[in-house]
Amino acid sequence: MILGVGSDLIDIRRIERAIARFGDRFLERVFTPMERQRSERRSNRAASYAKRFAAKEACSKALGTGFRNGVYWRDIGVVNLPGGRPTLVLTGGALVRLRAMTPCGMKPRIDVTLTDEPPLAQALVVITAESSEIVERET
Repeated sequence: MILGVGSDLIDIRRIERAIARFGDRFLERVFTPMERQRSERRSNRAASYAKRFAAKEACSKALGTGFRNGVYWRDIGVVNLPGGRPTLVLTGGALVRLRAMTPCGMKPRIDVTLTDEPPLAQALVVITAESSEIVERET
């Protein structure tokens, strides 16, 4: 069952300008320590940050809140699974909202896809609910 869908498209140069103008203040306000560590290792760090920025925007849309009602930038973190596939880890207000929108007896699942073709970066987030029984048998 689909609970929410969100998409975002951003100009990578916008992130480059924000980093140049605000530096660590911008990065620490928007990105988790793990996201910063991963992006700083990339040859095109601005594109890496831009994809993560777009994922956060897309997730806030899929949650139906945007960045309000207790949902903050660092409540949404992009992480990579062992095979490299990106997913999102929610904390704080974003996790509260996710739990509130997930029907009883079901588990949420967040799928995200990230891409960039300079000067643009894009993210698509789909939040679904699965039966708890199916999830338990798969793990």
